[in-house]
This record gives sequence, C-alpha cells and structure tokens, in this order.
Amino acid sequence: MTYRVRFTEAAEADLVRLYEFILERDATDWALAERALAAIRAGMSILEQTPFSCRKAATDTPFLRELLIPFGAAGYVALFEIDDAETVTVLAVRHQRESDYL
Repeated sequence: MTYRVRFTEAAEADLVRLYEFILERDATDWALAERALAAIRAGMSILEQTPFSCRKAATDTPFLRELLIPFGAAGYVALFEIDDAETVTVLAVRHQRESDYL
C-alpha cells in the first residue's frame, strides 16, 4: 500500500523558513540549503510506505506521529497525521534544535 503525502500550508511555510534560515547564516551556501531540502524530501518517502513505523507524538492518538529526519549533527522533525488508509498529512516541520513546532 502506498500513502499519498500532502502538506498543510503551515508545513510548506516551515520548509521555506528552514531553507531561508540556512541562507541567513550564509547567503552563499545554496548547496547546504538544497541538501537540507533533499534530506527532508528523502525522509518523507518513508511516509509513503510505512507511516506507522514513526514514533507517536501523543499518547492519546495513534495517528499523530513524528518522523525524525537525520541531517548533519542534528536534523529535522516532521509532525504528521495519518488521515486514513490512503493519506498522510504533514502538519509541521522543524529543526531538531528548535524548542517546539511553531
């Protein structure tokens, strides 16, 4: 079974924010920003096949989960919800060193 992965507007805005954050630190490091997005995209491929393999984000619902995406010394965390047997919705994406989802 393959799940369709979709993004909320907030999650899409998170991807832009994370990309821009890398460029704010060093405007010439386009390659790093592109590698970060590629790592996030690659990590999201897990959601197409096995979203239930990711850790639960809350104890009261088995459908709200987090995907850990390694990148460098830290990485990213994607909060997502398994909507039904066909669809997964990414709700937010943050860097692992951020305090929480924005």
